[in-house]
Amino acid sequence: MPDLGLEVLWKGKNAARLLGGLWTALRISLISVAISIPLGILLGVLMTRKNRVVRALLRFYLEFIRIMPQMVLLFLAYFGTTRAFGWNLTGETSSIIVFTLWGTAEMSDLVRGALISIPKHQYESSEALGLSKAQTYWYIIIPQTIRRLLPLSINLITRMIKTTSLILMIGVVEMLKVAQQIIEANRTASPNAAFGVYLTVFLLYFIACWPISLLAKHLEQKWR
Repeated sequence: MPDLGLEVLWKGKNAARLLGGLWTALRISLISVAISIPLGILLGVLMTRKNRVVRALLRFYLEFIRIMPQMVLLFLAYFGTTRAFGWNLTGETSSIIVFTLWGTAEMSDLVRGALISIPKHQYESSEALGLSKAQTYWYIIIPQTIRRLLPLSINLITRMIKTTSLILMIGVVEMLKVAQQIIEANRTASPNAAFGVYLTVFLLYFIACWPISLLAKHLEQKWR
């Protein structure tokens, strides 16, 4: 039987350290999601307004965040602002700021797409029935928007969880960073540790993201 290097997981507290690293990644992503969803909804609504200046500014923000790699944004937030403004941001705080900016941009575009996908005749029919704008949004537009939006926003959560693997580049001790430390510490005693440790990292990410993906798929099929 080939040596998969799994034995290093049971040395000392290596398994617990990996789980702690996973929790760090989940905590950063969930805090970012909790902040970016309401902000994204607000900006998404503003992107459907007729004010050209507001729409242009929000479109610039969206495209800037999309074009700029998350790695560069992390470096700007953690290393760049420290020198430029004298801020002393921790790696976790910088990560939350970057992922919130990214999540807000993506969420705003999802909200914009969901709102403009509602046929115009539904607004007109509501007006013909004597409903106010508030009633139209509350009883007709918002329920349909939520159905279109919820599966997509859940998928965004899984993307944010997976992308947190980048934060090791600014010194945050998340799961991938812990995996590297375990491999380096056991390089001589267990040369094949990399396979077993990274396989475990893969499985832990899978366990964290798979239920969320199943929920998104279920909701999408239910509300199709």
